[in-house]
Amino acid sequence: MNPVMQTIFDRIAQAETIMLFRHIRIDGDCVGATKGLQEIIRQTWPEKQVYLIDDERSDYLAFLGPDDAPVADEVYANALGIVIDVGNLERISNPKYALCREIIKIDHHIERDVYGDINWVEDWRSSACEMIAAFYEAFRDRLRLSRKAAECLYTGMVTDSGRFMYEGVRGDTLRLAGLMLDAGVDTETLYAHLYLRTFDELKFRAAIYENMQLTPGGVAWIHVTTEMQNRFGLTFETACTSISSLSDIRGVLCWLAFIDTPDGEIRVRLRSRFASINGIAEKYHGGGHACASGATVYSAVEMQELIRDADEHIRRYKETHEGWL
Repeated sequence: MNPVMQTIFDRIAQAETIMLFRHIRIDGDCVGATKGLQEIIRQTWPEKQVYLIDDERSDYLAFLGPDDAPVADEVYANALGIVIDVGNLERISNPKYALCREIIKIDHHIERDVYGDINWVEDWRSSACEMIAAFYEAFRDRLRLSRKAAECLYTGMVTDSGRFMYEGVRGDTLRLAGLMLDAGVDTETLYAHLYLRTFDELKFRAAIYENMQLTPGGVAWIHVTTEMQNRFGLTFETACTSISSLSDIRGVLCWLAFIDTPDGEIRVRLRSRFASINGIAEKYHGGGHACASGATVYSAVEMQELIRDADEHIRRYKETHEGWL
């Protein structure tokens, strides 16, 4: 067992009030990890006050349940803060984390900011939910895992690993997922919540295939413009799913989705196979995992610069590596 896990367990056991935090632009992993840990703590120590407060909502994750109502600043000041799945400070969704008397950081991203009083970072893990599942396994004689907690954690493990297809999935990942299934997760209903699509969303996917572009070096990309979002009635999170439609093209080792936002920014989803692309994301106001990152560009010119950088990076990778299919 990692010694820091024991320290985290002891801090949680001692705390009367705990505040949980996650990253902006929520996804299945940060929601599942925070809600899963909250439920484990509540089931194990019913007397503790455990809050998860975030203004951001997600339609496709609504089945995991609502967050808590706001509380006074004094509650934060007397609380242990646990920030999960956030590599750098500016991405913490609730800025009141800074009021907490002590901060624990639990994260699986390549470390950029060392901001916690206690830091548990394992960037080789496939998801933050996998880390919370491992935490439960380490103390399963003292912690209680309800079906609800297991559902939350399994959701994040499935979504952040691409249904256990992405880099970072190990035997331990599947063994921990098995623990969640043993707790009674209804996978048929869960997958229905996550992956059923409306008719308009399927028409949007067809439009992706009609409008996607391919660079000479082997980078596929799509620009989901404001006009396209309006035409198909897309939410921002639905627009972001366009990235998954580009992942199965033979010879393509990197794929990019550029999504217009109302404030004029263009958010970027970067994914790759074999070749690390987080360095490109960091150049363009972002970061993340080696093969799954996010960035932001502020003009069509900058978007084209990012595409050229990605194309050159993949071209060089193919020239210097074998076995990339």
